[in-house]
Amino acid sequence: MSASATASATNNLLNFWPTGKFTRIPYHLYQEPAVLEAEQQRVFEGATWNYLCLEAELPEPGDYRTTFLGRMPVVVARDSDGEVYAFENRCSHRGALIVLDDGGTARDFQCVYHAWRYDRQGNLKGIAFQNGVNGEGGMDPAFCMKSHGPRKLRTSTFCGLVFGSLSDDVPDLEDYLGPEIARGISRVLHKPVQILGRFKQTLPNNWKLYVENVRDTYHASLLHVFFTTFRLNRLSQKGGVVVSEDGGNHISFSAIDPAADQGEDYQAEELRSEKDDFKLEDATLLKGMDEFGDGVTLQILSVFPGFVLAQIQNTLAVRQVLPEGIESTALNWVYLGFQDDTPELRTMRHKQSNLIGPAGFVSMEDGAVGSFVQRGIASAGGKAAIVEMGGDSVRSQGSRTTEASVRGFWKAYRVHMEAGS
Repeated sequence: MSASATASATNNLLNFWPTGKFTRIPYHLYQEPAVLEAEQQRVFEGATWNYLCLEAELPEPGDYRTTFLGRMPVVVARDSDGEVYAFENRCSHRGALIVLDDGGTARDFQCVYHAWRYDRQGNLKGIAFQNGVNGEGGMDPAFCMKSHGPRKLRTSTFCGLVFGSLSDDVPDLEDYLGPEIARGISRVLHKPVQILGRFKQTLPNNWKLYVENVRDTYHASLLHVFFTTFRLNRLSQKGGVVVSEDGGNHISFSAIDPAADQGEDYQAEELRSEKDDFKLEDATLLKGMDEFGDGVTLQILSVFPGFVLAQIQNTLAVRQVLPEGIESTALNWVYLGFQDDTPELRTMRHKQSNLIGPAGFVSMEDGAVGSFVQRGIASAGGKAAIVEMGGDSVRSQGSRTTEASVRGFWKAYRVHMEAGS
């Protein structure tokens, strides 16, 4: 489909979405190829900051990681000047990947197909047999290497997180985050981190379903029986939701408060956690400490379009949400600790890491429920989801029985999708 045809098809699909409040989300937005194409151009390659990697993954000059901006492959590298650079992982010759592995250390990068060479800033620096062989063949003498290279991203860092953008119109990163989200990030990532492990998870659903799930504070103690059974997260506990002014970024948080949670509300709802007698053979899995000094035992933070920072008890992790297709999403996890962790705290992090990840006692359900939705709406493209819990506003609230931050995502999404129309 041509770019103009894609734009026309996408505009028609967006026009089908009633303007105004964000309490109805058309299911076709999870199903249409034209929407996926437009998202790449208008959201991921538009005026947004996309999480790329951690500075801790690039500690020395020459270190690099491969990552993605939406579906666009990207190389992130630290050059000899100490700065972090990012560029499209696409050889300007015939389009092959320039870098094939996940990361490492390199002086420069050479495409395996025809050996075109690029420096760590993404500049084309060499062409094999540029002058031909035995006086024959080769490139035209007028060919200018400076004019031919992969697209370069702007990069910016905050609290050790590396973000990238192809847009000149995106605001500075801290302005994009907003003061409340910036405080939420710096609350957790306040000192040098150490990478403890990684997972890559493929989800059989549209990427927006997972992003909605991250922002949906209402489901956490309903879907996740482990949370509710062991009193780690109940809606009756202290907590709230922070939504940025444009809706795009959010924080949900809670604190264990035994005095405020006697379980009556959950018993009245006849939930799974109240019917089954689940027990832990090793209760030390639940042992934790208040390492941030504020009593908050759960903080889930997201930055539009696809970054997540999670603190669940003493487990810390960043997640990168990437579209792979209409019904396929890549979810990249990196588990974190701090360089000055005590042995006791590090043991807690390792044990509690069983809560999250593809097979985590908590996160396992999140990996399945998006597929339930994708399959459930298979023939309902003309229908819409209902997002009215907590009213119709897009604002911070002192209750987590709300879908305000889900509505916030769609508010930001619509702005970016309409900006390219």
